[in-house]
Amino acid sequence: MPMKNSTRTLLALTAAAAFGGFAATAIREALQAPVGAAEPVAAAAQVATAPPALAMQALPAAVDGQPMPTLAPMLKRVTPSVVSVHAAQRRQVSPFGNDPFFRRMFPELSQERIARSLGSGVIVDATNGYVLTNHHVIENADEVSVTLSDGRTLAAEFIGSDPDTDVALMRIPAERLQAIPLARGGELEVGDFVVAVGNPFGVGQTVTWGIVSAVGRSNLPGVGFQNFIQTDASINPGNSGGALVNLRGELVGINTASFNPRGSAAGNIGLGFAIPVELARNIMQQLASTGTVQRGTLGIETQSVDERLARGLGLDEARGVVVTRVYGDSAAGAAGVRTGDVITAANGQRIDSPVALRNFQGLQPIDSPVTLDVLRDGRPLKLTARLRALPRDGASYDERLAGATLADLPEAVRRQNPDARGVLVERVERGSRAWNNGLREGDYIFAANSGEFRDLVGFRDSLADRPERLVLRISRGRRVGDLIMQ
Repeated sequence: MPMKNSTRTLLALTAAAAFGGFAATAIREALQAPVGAAEPVAAAAQVATAPPALAMQALPAAVDGQPMPTLAPMLKRVTPSVVSVHAAQRRQVSPFGNDPFFRRMFPELSQERIARSLGSGVIVDATNGYVLTNHHVIENADEVSVTLSDGRTLAAEFIGSDPDTDVALMRIPAERLQAIPLARGGELEVGDFVVAVGNPFGVGQTVTWGIVSAVGRSNLPGVGFQNFIQTDASINPGNSGGALVNLRGELVGINTASFNPRGSAAGNIGLGFAIPVELARNIMQQLASTGTVQRGTLGIETQSVDERLARGLGLDEARGVVVTRVYGDSAAGAAGVRTGDVITAANGQRIDSPVALRNFQGLQPIDSPVTLDVLRDGRPLKLTARLRALPRDGASYDERLAGATLADLPEAVRRQNPDARGVLVERVERGSRAWNNGLREGDYIFAANSGEFRDLVGFRDSLADRPERLVLRISRGRRVGDLIMQ
């Protein structure tokens, strides 16, 4: 079950910072590391065996009118829905390293090695056998298997994944599955009790509990679109993809990351993050129906309003983003957005930077209505737009790109480098016009003679007049060159 990632090179800069430790690779080595299994297991045991008096003080007296002296009845319903995910990637290792000459001369000296990683997953649809997990748990895996709570181990079929939200969907062919009920979105509040279930460090299914520390977190470095639930329930390597549930046993989030300045091997310090269930549900539905995720866009370029711009625009304070360009045939243009407008909020969410606006757009379903709070010539007004999805097939941009599938840069890359601009070539059909013109999977198009652009919507706008001669400047690996598109 090969799972390719055309953005491997671009994501290399951010992978270690974002999710380096969240798939517990090389379990045996991890158990022998300076901070090994003994310490994390001991810490988990301390949580599990906390004095009853403390537990009774912390837990509410009742939930839905029923006494709640223990979490055991709820967990008996939840734990059969949480699985362990085993990913394996085959690698050819040569004693000559990456030297291409000697690798070709002595191919027989290369050996196959299998890198293994471990994470967690959640059964969300028993009828179809759907299992949600994190993209980073199964990224680049050649084989993935799932171990159920009853001990059965099954090969998993890859349905699709979305790196920008770190959600992946698999299917397992099994009977007698138990799916977890999904909570309704928007009900979770700071202070609510939550329970994390997963397989940290490969020690086996483990339960930890805590509270919701924050909702709507979107300031993690090097991660894609963000709207995280923050919790102090222990989330350690191997918990990725596991369940975060409320005291009713309903799924409220998919555990995805923990934060520690000393790295994930240092253990949990009470800063765990989970993907909200509503976001995971939306991504799952798209993956189940098409295998891919589409996102809408307003079709504008913006910049932050600083003190100098605020004075020039006659604003009382420096906040929001000023619209510097409205693309043709865009959602924003249809809604009446103009160059010079200052957007201060979207659907009631404060917008203070282009990153915040991109993050907001990336989390919305296609064609969803968006109410923009706008200042125009210092006067407030509200505009309503509907996000439009962009086509990704090259032919819809220019006939000379027929056969190519295009995509925006990963949001994690843009967060690492706010000045990053360009589009990615995700796939190229062999023998197509784009292929014959020299375009290849993984190419990064960052300039063209058709005009300047930052992303797909800008690239499309630059090609609107169908230039007679089209030259693309691309980066391929460590090389940069020009392609003349015939």
